Amino acid sequence: MKVLQIPVAVLPKETEILRKEIREFISEELNNGSFIPRSDCWLSGSSLEFSKKLGERGWIGMTWPTQYGGRGLTAIDRYVVTEELLAAGAPVARHWIADRQSGPLFLKFGTEDQKNFFLPRIAKGECAFAIGLSEPNAGSDLAAIQTRATKVENGWLLNGSKTWTSGAHHADYMITLCRTSSQDPKSRHAGMSQLVVDLSSPGVTVRPIHLMTGEHHFNEVFLEDVFVSDEMLIGELGNGWNQGMTELAYERSGPERFLSTYPLLNELTNILVEKEDRKGLNKVSRLVSRLWTLRKMSLGVAQLLEQGVPSNIIASLVKDMGTKFEQDIPEVARLLVSVMPGQKSENKLERLLAESILHSPGFTLRGGTTEILRGIVAKGVIQ
Repeated sequence: MKVLQIPVAVLPKETEILRKEIREFISEELNNGSFIPRSDCWLSGSSLEFSKKLGERGWIGMTWPTQYGGRGLTAIDRYVVTEELLAAGAPVARHWIADRQSGPLFLKFGTEDQKNFFLPRIAKGECAFAIGLSEPNAGSDLAAIQTRATKVENGWLLNGSKTWTSGAHHADYMITLCRTSSQDPKSRHAGMSQLVVDLSSPGVTVRPIHLMTGEHHFNEVFLEDVFVSDEMLIGELGNGWNQGMTELAYERSGPERFLSTYPLLNELTNILVEKEDRKGLNKVSRLVSRLWTLRKMSLGVAQLLEQGVPSNIIASLVKDMGTKFEQDIPEVARLLVSVMPGQKSENKLERLLAESILHSPGFTLRGGTTEILRGIVAKGVIQ
């Protein structure tokens, strides 16, 4: 068995100044009524205005070089800002994917023209991205994708479809994994590339996949003879699989993988403290201890990513454990308090409980299904 080495990241004292700044900003926005805290805010809370406010303060693309609109800060600095926004249930979905993984992908594999064009716009909160990975007929077998790009003069014609595409209805672009050459029977992962698709292009159709709440976050994206110029190829032709796996490490290890239902946990704790419910607080304390562990693991992955150390196995582990944790919070809450969950309730606990219960089935899907993640971990630790 391979031992997983997860570094213990220590937050510098300087981050407390940054934490105070973001908390003051959030408090001011709440007092002004600019947003209502929500569970699962990084998927369900989309506000272009709010994202632009964060961009103005330099809180998007924080780790990127200043020449591309960033601030040249550390991954730990970014972590502090993102966890405060998530804990507050702030509407960050508009810029989330672009900040979390599209930007870092451009930095690692993109051309100078791509970096100069996309990164400053993302950092301002003005440019949103979606992820074009999953397909209707591929299930959890990403290597079975059939979306194909055919070479034409000065570019590619793209045909196929993607599903479970979060935020595609408000995104400007989608980084699409597709086949640019015939599948090699000896290597299912060969012949894939990543293309940047302008979602306003002719031939692109975005159709909603509604949650049981009626909300619209997931989508199907259909691509019919969509022209993509040569300049929109990311990295090397045929290296899409390896680039995509690098991208997934950013997607699976962040604080959003265990803080989606944190606003509910926080409100539940406040109520139990007011009631002096020792039995309930004892059960909540078990959740808090798991939260502390997950946070330490996630911070460790952030440090590894900054150092350029491969962390796909640990990131998959964080995502798997975080999913279970996020789903356990509403389960514990509904057993400890006698309230009727309601999405439109004026009672904060009732509203957050309803959102958490109704959103939780999707936690096991986005960012990789639980079964696939456990397979990645098992293969990675068994030598």
